[in-house]
Amino acid sequence: MDEKMLRTAVLLILSGYLGICVGEGILPPGPLSGGVAGTVMFTTTLRPAESPFSSVSWSFRGGNIITSAEGNHTGAGYANRISLDRATGALELRNLVLEDSGEYTVTIIPDGEPQKQGKTTLNVYALISGATIRSPAAILIEEKSSTNLTCEASGSISTRVWMKDGRPLNPSDRVSFSIDNRTVFIQPVNSSNHGTYQCRVSNPVSTMTVAHNLTVNFGPHNISITGPSAAPPGQKVILQCTAASVPPATFSWMLNGNETHVNSSLYIIERLGAENIGNYTCTARNMVTLQENSTVLNLRGYDGGSCLKSTK
Repeated sequence: MDEKMLRTAVLLILSGYLGICVGEGILPPGPLSGGVAGTVMFTTTLRPAESPFSSVSWSFRGGNIITSAEGNHTGAGYANRISLDRATGALELRNLVLEDSGEYTVTIIPDGEPQKQGKTTLNVYALISGATIRSPAAILIEEKSSTNLTCEASGSISTRVWMKDGRPLNPSDRVSFSIDNRTVFIQPVNSSNHGTYQCRVSNPVSTMTVAHNLTVNFGPHNISITGPSAAPPGQKVILQCTAASVPPATFSWMLNGNETHVNSSLYIIERLGAENIGNYTCTARNMVTLQENSTVLNLRGYDGGSCLKSTK
């Protein structure tokens, strides 16, 4: 045995029996993350030395990955999966599988120096795929119905984050979450719960966002009539009735308590006359919630300093 090999053997024996571990922490802090079928690089903090390392050894959970001294001895299952940088001790591991998760140890013996050792942990994750949001098929009516949204996905799920209309969804007196954030419970629903819900599913190596449109039938609310409250004789007048409603409301109009047979959101008076003066009542109806609301606009006519009077 030559002098170099003798020194190496002595250092290995001393470190084993006496617990010598000079240079502890030659691996950056972990854990490292990798995706199934991907690649991870275990880099060391060492720079290439003037003389090659006497020995570089990598192990996983106590089993040999590769030991490189005078030659290379590769552990079972690692052929064609690893590349070793003999100058720095760095190791590339390819074609990752979930079973590669765990603690890795590198032991390096520089030429004529005590051994250096480092440990780190690798977590391997299955990539996120197939994300969906499930919700019971039901017609939802404000203040009468409750529902839930469940976020499902394949892969290693670390976190689920819920949003509504692009903003974070927070717990409230109506909204609550399951312990794992998998399901959102809304009870009862109201108009503020209508909209687009997003669930972002992620782990350290992948993420996926899925959306779901939740329809809450509500209204009609906030009914109003826009248009002039006074106009000169002969002028064209347009009144428009609006209401917040899902589905959209249907409209009907009355003038001074009489049916007009106008059933649209617009009431158009081509030429204002005395017969058009008075109280216009717009009624909005929701055919799903079976609710209705009304509002009134008083339309007056004027000619110079005098006002037109209703012919009623």
